[in-house]
Amino acid sequence: MTKLVHIASLPLGGGSPVLVQSMTNTDTRDTEKTLSQIRALADAGCDLVRVSVYDEACAQAVRTLVDGSPVPLVADIHFNYRLAILAAENGIAKLRLNPGNIGGEENVRRVADCAKAHHIPIRIGVNSGSVEKDILARDGGVTPKGMVDSALRHARMLEDAGFSDIVLSMKASGVRDTIAAYRLASEVCDYPLHVGVTEAGLPGQGTIKSAIGIGALLADGIGDTIRVSLTGDPVPEAKAAWDILRALDIRQKGVQFISCPTCGRTRINLPEIAAKVYEGVSDITVPMKVAVMGCVVNGPGEAHEADIGIAGGDGYGALFVKGQEPRRIEGDLAQILIDEAHALARRMAGHV
Repeated sequence: MTKLVHIASLPLGGGSPVLVQSMTNTDTRDTEKTLSQIRALADAGCDLVRVSVYDEACAQAVRTLVDGSPVPLVADIHFNYRLAILAAENGIAKLRLNPGNIGGEENVRRVADCAKAHHIPIRIGVNSGSVEKDILARDGGVTPKGMVDSALRHARMLEDAGFSDIVLSMKASGVRDTIAAYRLASEVCDYPLHVGVTEAGLPGQGTIKSAIGIGALLADGIGDTIRVSLTGDPVPEAKAAWDILRALDIRQKGVQFISCPTCGRTRINLPEIAAKVYEGVSDITVPMKVAVMGCVVNGPGEAHEADIGIAGGDGYGALFVKGQEPRRIEGDLAQILIDEAHALARRMAGHV
């Protein structure tokens, strides 16, 4: 089990629930746009959000962002230790930096002392492109061991400065290297691990790469916080992260949606119904499994195992709710299921 650290009031590691995070891509100095994106990410399920702090104006903006954010914020810092200190003094809940690139041992100590005084953990983020030259020369290029050795080298710098609230990440753009690096890290240290596949790509291919890499590690019990890294609007990152967690039954929030791939036995317009139901139940926040099945062969069994679902017949459907006897329904099957799912969600939440 990894060590426990706290990001404001959020526990990270030590067997705590896996946290979901993403990162804004707005100009941090534009606090209105940045706060709008932070709130959208929080609404999508992020437990914490990272922002780039690349100059003094960004570090000064942190105060406004922290005051307006519904979730703890992380400052992403490179090269300038003063920005880390200023962000900490302005209320940031966590720092992401590499001690080796902020100007030497004395600057590392200054940041460590400030983070300790403000009770702020530090994530050391090593990517395949940031491994030190001597390690690259030793290994003949980027390797999982090289990324782990680099992360531990940075961690020792903080430990030598008397700081131990450390989180590690070793992200590669390759799925196999990412998995191998985190598995090795989990064997040789007990720091909490931030898991992700870096530069995964666009939604679609990038989502698949992230699901394989993050999912394989979570299935092994490795990972305390996750980020799905996708090009473009960051909100889909949060949604994809939750899909991964729900698929592995690690955390349940909102709807886990199930629909069959269809076959020649299907007698309803399953793609249209499934799409309408998926959209119609997306605002449900209580944990719930919703199934849309196309035929009477496997459909009843699959729908029966869900909290609520339908199985299609020839011009009608069978509605299954929480293990009750199925009820024949006709008409707009999608809307009936949407309405019934919301009614069930209210009951499950204790609001009849």
